[in-house]
Amino acid sequence: MRAPNYSSVPDEILSIEAIERPHKLYKRLREQLPVAKICNTGVHTVSNWSLIEEVLGRERDFSANLTGVLCRGSNDLPQCFELPNSSATAVIATADDPVHAVHRSILQPQFLAGKVAALEPLLRRWIVATLLPLFEAGDSDYVPAIEQIPAMTVAHLLGLPQEDLCRHRVWAMMGGDILAGEVSDTRLEFLARQTSDMAEYLGSHIDRALADTDHSATAPIVHILAQAIATGEIDRDQALGMAIVLFGAGGESTAALIGSMLHFLATDSNIMTVLREKPELSARFIEEIIRLEPPFKFHYRVVRRPCKLGGYDLATDDRLMLLWASANRDSSRFEDPDSLRLDRRHIRQHLGFGRGAHFCIGAGLARMEAKLVLETILQHIRRFECVSEKPPVYARSIFVRRFESLVLRAS
Repeated sequence: MRAPNYSSVPDEILSIEAIERPHKLYKRLREQLPVAKICNTGVHTVSNWSLIEEVLGRERDFSANLTGVLCRGSNDLPQCFELPNSSATAVIATADDPVHAVHRSILQPQFLAGKVAALEPLLRRWIVATLLPLFEAGDSDYVPAIEQIPAMTVAHLLGLPQEDLCRHRVWAMMGGDILAGEVSDTRLEFLARQTSDMAEYLGSHIDRALADTDHSATAPIVHILAQAIATGEIDRDQALGMAIVLFGAGGESTAALIGSMLHFLATDSNIMTVLREKPELSARFIEEIIRLEPPFKFHYRVVRRPCKLGGYDLATDDRLMLLWASANRDSSRFEDPDSLRLDRRHIRQHLGFGRGAHFCIGAGLARMEAKLVLETILQHIRRFECVSEKPPVYARSIFVRRFESLVLRAS
C-alpha cells in the first residue's frame, strides 16, 4: 500500500504560509501522517523522530545522493525536478559510503575541536568589527552582517583572499537555492552565472595549490584538496564539488543559525538578562535555537530498492524529505517541544545538524560562531527589539530557515 497524500491542498508545502510558519504543517504531518506522499511527485515527507532515525540506519535502502528536488511545476503543482548524478555532485553530504567516508576523512581533520578553537581570536575580532557599527547605528538590517561572518570564516578555511569577500558572501548564500522549491527564471539565470564563476574561481585556486609545495596538515583546505587529488584519493571534479559544498553548508547554515538566534533575542525580552546573569547557559541557549529552528529544515534521501517505511510501500527512485525541523519538536522525544528550555537533559540530542554518518562536520565551528556573536551582543548592548514597521522577511525557501531581512533596534 502506498502512503496517503500529505495534504488536500497540493501545493501547501510550497506556500508562503508553510515557508514562514512551517511548524503547523509539520505538527499535523507528525501526528497524523508520519509518512506521506506529495501528490504524484514520488517525494515523501518523513516527519517523526523514530522514522527518521530508522531511515538513517537503513543505508542499504536509502541513498544520500541528491538526484531530484521538489519544486513548483509550470502548472503550479508540485513536481520532482530530476538532477544529474555525477562525481561532482555526490560529495560529502550527498555521497554514500565508501565515497562519503573518503571525503569525510579528507575534511574532518580541518574541523577538529583544537583547530576550531584556534580560530576563536580571529573570528572574535571579525565579529566585533562587523557588529559594533550596527549596534551604534540604531535601526539596522542585520542580514548583511549575519551573512558576512560565516562567508569570511569559510573563505579563511579554504585559503581564499579576504578581499574577495563580496563574491564569497554571494556564493555562500546561494547553496540552498536549488532546493528552495520555487526559483524564478531570473534567479535561475543568476545562479547559473554565479555557479559558473564560482567553479572557475575555486578551480583556479585548486590548480594553483596543485602546483604549490605546501601540503602540510596546517595548510588551507584548497591545499588539502589538492594533495588528495595528487595522491589519487579524489579527482578534480570531486575536489571542486567539495569546495562548493563547503561554501553553502558552512555559509548559509551558520547565517541561518545566527539569524534565528538574533530574532529570538529580539522577541524575548527576558532571555538576555538570564544569559548575562548565568553565562554558562549560553551554550544551552544556542542548542535550543538549533533544535527549534534548524538551519536546514530537511534533507533528501533517495530509495535504492523497493521497500517499506512506516508500513507503506516505497519504489526505487522515490525520494524522502527527512524533516529535521519536525522531528526536533516531536513530543515523544522532547517534553514541551515548542518551548525554549534551558534545563533540558542531553541538550545536544537533536537533529539540527543531522545525525549518524552524515552529521555535519562543521557543527563545532557553527556553534563557536554563534557563541562569539552572542557574547559580543551581551557585552555591548542591553537589549534587542524588532522594528514593527519593518517586520522580518524569511527567504522564500522550503529548505533553509534563513532571513532575507531582519531589522533590529539595539539599545
